Amino acid sequence: MTGEKVVIPDGREEQERLEAFVASHPKKPVVVVQGLGFVGSVMAVVIANALHRDYAVIGIDLPSPASYWKIDAINQGQMPVSSDDPKIDHFFKQAKLKENFIATHDAHAYALADVVVVDINLDVQKDSDEQRNLRGYEVDLSGFKKAMRSIAAACKPSALVLVESTVPPGTCEKIIRPIFQDEFEKRGIAGSVKLGHSYERVMPGPGYIDSIQSFYRVYAGINEDSADAVEDFLKTIIRVDEYPLTRLQSTTATEMSKVLENSYRAMNIAFVQEWTEFAENAGVNLFEVVDAIRMRPTHKNLMRPGLGVGGYCLTKDPLLASWASRQLFDGDPLPQSEAAVKINDRMPLHTFRVIRQKIKSPLKGKRFLLLGVSYLNDVGDTRYTPVELLYDQLLAEGCEITLQDPYVAFWEEKQLQIETNLESVLTTNYEALVLTTAHREYRENPALREWLREFPGRLWVFDAVSGLTREIIHDIKTKHQMAVIGRGDF
Repeated sequence: MTGEKVVIPDGREEQERLEAFVASHPKKPVVVVQGLGFVGSVMAVVIANALHRDYAVIGIDLPSPASYWKIDAINQGQMPVSSDDPKIDHFFKQAKLKENFIATHDAHAYALADVVVVDINLDVQKDSDEQRNLRGYEVDLSGFKKAMRSIAAACKPSALVLVESTVPPGTCEKIIRPIFQDEFEKRGIAGSVKLGHSYERVMPGPGYIDSIQSFYRVYAGINEDSADAVEDFLKTIIRVDEYPLTRLQSTTATEMSKVLENSYRAMNIAFVQEWTEFAENAGVNLFEVVDAIRMRPTHKNLMRPGLGVGGYCLTKDPLLASWASRQLFDGDPLPQSEAAVKINDRMPLHTFRVIRQKIKSPLKGKRFLLLGVSYLNDVGDTRYTPVELLYDQLLAEGCEITLQDPYVAFWEEKQLQIETNLESVLTTNYEALVLTTAHREYRENPALREWLREFPGRLWVFDAVSGLTREIIHDIKTKHQMAVIGRGDF
């Protein structure tokens, strides 16, 4: 796991291993996936099990303690992501049986590639205080540029470079293309790279694989040859008969498409937050209001109340768009998109205020059980989880907190061990329970319902994510005190 001491293989030895792997698949195009995180590792096994072509797949990541464990895990026969999608384990086992998927840290892999798929992070550095008030932000492209240069310095001039990462609009044309032109010139290579962009819409969880293989894709290239190459490649791994591809006129358009769709979703969430507080004050169940509105076809995607926004996309993508408008196109910022991020970053504070208001007495010394650390149900992903701000606020009040999550054994951002077994934390040693992630286990595991029924005292139960069934809520209300974020009717 991250933080453990790693032993990096010798460079020459690793290059020989890569060449032997490629030689063992003489008729297969070689696909190198750059980045083995939540997107890249799963994308790699999808490509290794491509629908209409056989590939030899090499995953590559950095030789650092934070990343090398993923390389070692894959080579030892273990996927570096946790999810309840059974297809991930099946696809990975199939790739191992076919022996067409390995992982490495060595940039020599790019020299062997016919296709390079870029699935690396491009972060936004936020300047926020302890209350998550966003005071400013910056987009640092230095690491991303270095990664692109490592490909350009080694890849075949005939290779397709397909960027799936979410990037500021204009990145392929204004940043990546000049890097390749510069490196190709240094290498004495004429012509330009085949460069395309097709953003991922990966959803970790039960539909993890399907969100790659069975979902709509938008794509473009820096020229017609590049766009055609992207289309030819995507057709081999995506069920285009059911989910047709959409070609846009430029990579800037596809880059804008990704950050626009995520900005729209972020703004939708921020919009509903103020209505959540209004409904609670007015004694209204906002969930039934939203369900009634969703009957109208034009409003089916109206969001619901919740703890907050987490994950890698919605927490930053609107800022990438605003940054690109200012820095790459000399335009104005996007104030509404920025405001959505500011509101969403602070959403967990509302749940904290509800807890403090309902309990009334000082929180210091109160024993809390928080069920869920991941930002998303049924997957182990703690990146920018809204649980963190709530946890910090309760901790600052002097609360004693027990954390449990069936998918998270170690909370990397907080450097905390997390209990994964639900039954082991169900004791009488609490005054409050907060449901912070809507994992299926909390709805379906009878142990939680039975524990709530038999709990000897009167417990405060807070459902911050609308994760409990009506039956469980009924049981709780007959014995305990309860609050649900978004419901002012009790």
